[in-house]
Amino acid sequence: MNCKHFGSCGSCGLYELNYLEQLQQKEEKVSKLLAPFYTDTLELFDSPDSHYRARSEFRIWHEGERCDYAMGKMPLDGVREKGAISIEECPKVIDAIEKRMWKLLEKINASTEVLKKRLFAVEFLATTTDECLITMLYHRKLDDVWSEEAKILESELQCKVMGRSRKQKVILSDEFVTEKLKIDGKTVTYVQYESGFTQPNPTVNVKMIEWAIKQAKTIGYGDFLEAYCGLGNFTLPLSYYFDKVLATEISKNSIHAALENCALNGVNNITFARLSSEEMTEALNGVREFTRLKDIDLNSYNFSTVLVDPPRAGLDEASIGLISKIENIIYISCNPETLARDLEILTQTHEVLEAALYDQFPHTSHVESGVFLKKK
Repeated sequence: MNCKHFGSCGSCGLYELNYLEQLQQKEEKVSKLLAPFYTDTLELFDSPDSHYRARSEFRIWHEGERCDYAMGKMPLDGVREKGAISIEECPKVIDAIEKRMWKLLEKINASTEVLKKRLFAVEFLATTTDECLITMLYHRKLDDVWSEEAKILESELQCKVMGRSRKQKVILSDEFVTEKLKIDGKTVTYVQYESGFTQPNPTVNVKMIEWAIKQAKTIGYGDFLEAYCGLGNFTLPLSYYFDKVLATEISKNSIHAALENCALNGVNNITFARLSSEEMTEALNGVREFTRLKDIDLNSYNFSTVLVDPPRAGLDEASIGLISKIENIIYISCNPETLARDLEILTQTHEVLEAALYDQFPHTSHVESGVFLKKK
């Protein structure tokens, strides 16, 4: 990927390396961190070099009567600079975003004050099937005149448009897109809401899920436990390989989307519970009862496998203690440092059989990884 803003835009930091060199650098970093626990070669899952990101947010920079997209500045000597730079291209966004974002900017600049006044950011959520949801964020209350102008944008850009301001959300048609991904020979449908978390790189997301499925296929028995399940990204495709599934998530909106996605895919062996990872641990260890679980018989589950996909901070000690009791562990990580830290404890009871690297974020130092552990 080439971009005229390399070196000034803070969004991409590895612009001086070609993509293969970037991937090699990330492999070396993760391999070194995992070396005390896994000495075989990492399985690498690369990304398209450009047009890979299905979710992006851009600031709006006002200069006189004109609006431009803007991104934060490249850090100088490791220190983030204040301010932003205007951008004229962003080759990392998928085609569904790219073909609309510049037309949108033209429409904003050609409009009256209705669309541009106190507009401070635009968010894009798109799918591989060309659906796109555009959310326009304002520092002012939106009225019917704005809705009328935005409705014209929906028609001209063939997309969905939403408006947000403080304590206000204006939905003109829908607040979601519907993604269809081919995963392990099956088509899985996901409703993805504007306010919910989604994996940003659809191509690598499929590879990551299929890697987890490959591990699940080696097990072939028992029930499946998942923490941090989100909208069911892993839950739905992995549910086919287990008897029953219990998946937990703290976000109400994500649970709502997950239930909707179960119905869309005709999956009926998953039970979703709105619990944090700490609450899940307390519930399954019998430490605390939750009214949210009054209709769920936790004792009926025979968990053979657990999947965790925690935030950058990794797992808390209690959660590590809980999953250490389960035969098979699939650990997906967005921070190899905390993964290595957690493995110091997990490998006291389990051994790492497989490890992988998923390059969700080309041209940045961020890297996702995964390990499959089995009880010793």
